[in-house]
Amino acid sequence: MGIVARKEQQKQEIRQLILDHSMKLFVEEGFSHVSMRKIAERIQYSPTTLYLYFQDKNEILFHCCESGFEKMLISNISLSLIHNPIDRLHQMGRNYLQFGLENPEFYDLMFIQEAPMDRIIEMGEGWSSGDQALEALKIIIQDGMDQGLIVPAKVETVAMAVWSMVHGLVSLAIRKRLDKLVKPIDMEKTMFDSLDWLLKTLKKA
Repeated sequence: MGIVARKEQQKQEIRQLILDHSMKLFVEEGFSHVSMRKIAERIQYSPTTLYLYFQDKNEILFHCCESGFEKMLISNISLSLIHNPIDRLHQMGRNYLQFGLENPEFYDLMFIQEAPMDRIIEMGEGWSSGDQALEALKIIIQDGMDQGLIVPAKVETVAMAVWSMVHGLVSLAIRKRLDKLVKPIDMEKTMFDSLDWLLKTLKKA
């Protein structure tokens, strides 16, 4: 590996280090309590170094959220191979639940904390990743209705019902609320069973 390539690799490693530890701090302490100096102290670099990679902590937060959506997108790549809309919707729901359980820190930033939405609005970026994820859900639901497999209704209404269900399950689970209802050993199965029940109610007889 040449000098230029090594420098670029080191640059990417430092950038990722900043994002990884920033995300942990945002979750642990809340966005408003985290400063660039505190992030620098966590990774043992000077604050000046951070500004070589990011304009401010708003930009760091934005990229943390985008990284989460990229991971979620990867888990849904194979959905296009599933022909039946109901089966596709079912797998998307399972992927969502699994993503939240396996990536609680990402999920907290993406869907629970208010700060990302506040900062995205301030930055004028729009919530493109979130909009794309929701649009993918709506397309599957519309496809199911067009094929007569899902009870006809306003697509936005059904999408909200499905998303609210899986979001609620993940949020309760990662905030340690579901273990008050079911045994920890049964929690994941109960979440998937709840998703199955919801999809059965959406199926057209």
